[in-house]
Amino acid sequence: MARRHGSREGQLVENGELDLPPTLDTLKYSSSIISNKVWPQLRQVALPDPRFHHNYCSFIPDFGGSPTATDLLTSVPAYKNAEILFVAPDNCIQELRHRALIDGKTVLVTTYGIRRCFWLLDPRVISEKKWEIASMLDGMERVGRHVSLAEIKSLLKKIDLMVTGTGAINHQGLRFGKGHGFFDLEWAMLYSIGVIDRITQTAAVIHECQVLDEEFMGEEWDTGCDFIVTNQRVIEVNGASKPSCGILWHNLQNEMLEDIEPLRELKDMQSGRP
Repeated sequence: MARRHGSREGQLVENGELDLPPTLDTLKYSSSIISNKVWPQLRQVALPDPRFHHNYCSFIPDFGGSPTATDLLTSVPAYKNAEILFVAPDNCIQELRHRALIDGKTVLVTTYGIRRCFWLLDPRVISEKKWEIASMLDGMERVGRHVSLAEIKSLLKKIDLMVTGTGAINHQGLRFGKGHGFFDLEWAMLYSIGVIDRITQTAAVIHECQVLDEEFMGEEWDTGCDFIVTNQRVIEVNGASKPSCGILWHNLQNEMLEDIEPLRELKDMQSGRP
């Protein structure tokens, strides 16, 4: 199976025994855990997307109980002490983006699939009456500021906390999502320009039914989460994986470099081109 940057190709671990390098059967088994165990339960609590309905391979849904999960995350010191957050463009954390603006925090977010780059939401610049609009994917480009990687490096200096949704996650903080690896790409790009490092804290906001007991061995690019925040509890993860490899250019899907402008910018920055 072709390797893709950020795709879940980890090795399944059962009863403390590590399998040999993953075979197609192993990959099918790990994927089947998500489709057979998580998706049916998630469908009972997920809110359909107007574009993708219940196609969880295309988006990370909002869910009943997400306001409770948001409340729990905002009670965590990692959030309270953060001044600048990256919050992924997932449906389940739209309210978190709004809450962060209310709390006076600067929010960095990408468009869906990173196709239209990064956007900066600064509550000091955006009027209070537009904060909720700014937190929505359909509104942030109207009131936020488009920023390049060079501008992020110049303006932000340091991001304190990165938050994402995900399809499923285990107690190691390893995520199993749509398979596109966008959060891993976002981490790798921001790591490459020096605004995050391996001690930057990360959190996933999910429904309780998305927490897996199964263990996996991640790949070198897998970005683990220090906090798993559900509608019922906060799980703290010890030793969550934080990649330092940057972008593995040879593992990118061919269309990613064409579709994702910040990747092209980073490649130019690393090659010394203006």
